[in-house]
Parts: sequence; structure tokens; C-alpha cells
Amino acid sequence: MGRSNLFSKCPLNASEKARLLDDFLSVCSWVHIYFGWRRNLRDEADNHIVELAVAGDAQAVVTNNVSDFRSAELNFPGILILTPKEAGSQLL
Repeated sequence: MGRSNLFSKCPLNASEKARLLDDFLSVCSWVHIYFGWRRNLRDEADNHIVELAVAGDAQAVVTNNVSDFRSAELNFPGILILTPKEAGSQLL
């Protein structure tokens, strides 16, 4: 989560980023996946995101890679696929 490329356009300094991640993690919880929805996305490396979203009863997946998620073979209508910009306006 602290990879520098994730924060390349972020105006926060190092201590502010650390505080943001600490605050984010304080409201997170482990989700156990009991069923795999594999062979769903073009990029196999992204399938675990869908599995976590389904298992965690997520409202949305927020990603800059929306094209792979929106062209999935399986559709989960209760989970929105949003860019960070869209999420900022729709989820707040």
C-alpha cells in the first residue's frame, strides 16, 4: 500500500501519507473468500479483486483499470466499478 507509484500525484508529505494509511487500515477488516470466481476477467491477476469485493459485500471497486472490470464475463450488479474520480463524487 505504500508503493511510491501509488502516491506519485499525491500532494501529501510522508507523515500525512502514513497517517492516511493508518486511518484507512483502522476501518478495514479481513475477508475470507469461500468461493472463487475465476476465469472472469481478461487479466487473471485482477480476479482476486472481484472475489474480495463479492466476499466482502463491497459497494464498489475503485480502480483506474475500469475497462478490464467492466468487460467481465460475470456481472455483479451490486458492485460498482469506478475510477477514483468517479468514486470521489458518487460514494461521498
